[in-house]
Amino acid sequence: MSELETILQATLDWGRMGKRFALATVVGVRGSTYRQLGARQLMAEDGYSVGTVSGGCLDQDLHRVAREVLASGAPRLVEFDLTADDEAIWGWGIGCNGATELLVVPSDHAGRWAEEMAAGRGRHRTLAVVHELFGPRFSKLYVQFDGSHSGRLCDESMGRDAIGVARSAIAEGESRVVAVGGRRLLVEVVGAPRRLLICGAGHDADPVVQYAAELGFEVVVTDERPALLTAQRFPSARLVSALPSELGRKVELDQRTYAVIMSHNYLRDLDYLRSLLGTKVPYIGALGPGARLERLVVDLAESGCSPSPEDLAKLHGPAGLDIGAEGPKEIAWAIMAEILAVRRSKAAGFLRDRKGPDYLRRLSDLRSRTVS
Repeated sequence: MSELETILQATLDWGRMGKRFALATVVGVRGSTYRQLGARQLMAEDGYSVGTVSGGCLDQDLHRVAREVLASGAPRLVEFDLTADDEAIWGWGIGCNGATELLVVPSDHAGRWAEEMAAGRGRHRTLAVVHELFGPRFSKLYVQFDGSHSGRLCDESMGRDAIGVARSAIAEGESRVVAVGGRRLLVEVVGAPRRLLICGAGHDADPVVQYAAELGFEVVVTDERPALLTAQRFPSARLVSALPSELGRKVELDQRTYAVIMSHNYLRDLDYLRSLLGTKVPYIGALGPGARLERLVVDLAESGCSPSPEDLAKLHGPAGLDIGAEGPKEIAWAIMAEILAVRRSKAAGFLRDRKGPDYLRRLSDLRSRTVS
């Protein structure tokens, strides 16, 4: 279960229990921060919390703000600024030299948010939540791609403009802070859970299913051998007994579906690949050496099913990032890391080579030239 799903479930459960709590949402960041826009932390009156908006360095002050919000019943916008270049800041063990702006709302506001979000995700629809970043009510507007909406902003004319901005954000799949009518709004894009389709229920599928579920993916395992598809093996997955040729009829092959072919049978993998080509899936990973994938593609072309350039761009084989993975668990981690990189349009690699201190990046460039 993803962090968002955990927070949603806790919000709904605590609401039913009559528990008093506050919800903090990251609505602005500057500099180096532990979490980005849309990260959340749910804080109960008794001090228990779910999720995090920092590495823990803000917890004490944030719980104090949460108690004050619960006492007043009014939402509050608060900023924690750690951008000072001061030895004291680093001496306290605070690992982020940036500023985090948070919107902290009481139980009733959080409950409405959770209900709207759960409904949208249950219908597998992407929606945008438009947060007002000015008082006194800090209202929210929930916008679907087709423009249908619920909730309202304080200013109706601004609300109409915000719907257009929200639809653009949904189409681009990117949250942003915008100014509408001279007022700041956070437009947060929240999609239905991504789906990981695992084609082949061999023994090495187990860790892929486990890690994908922990990362919040809706996991589907398909195989034509029903004996391998058991809830005991895959308790967190939906199991689909089907021939590879039936895949398109049994599973929705849309833009939120990432596929991994791992049946370890050449002819079966050939049929899985044939079923996945020409669909909207953004990622097709294939286990095995590159020469095997090349042969699969050639055989498909000779049978009259030539992959398009768009299809070839989606193909990743051998599947996974190059981390020298050995064994099912390490390979599963490498595959999931690659899927996350594709999902977020990142090229992967070492963060130090992009964001590390200058001297480390220079050393990395030197090593690269030496190796080449």
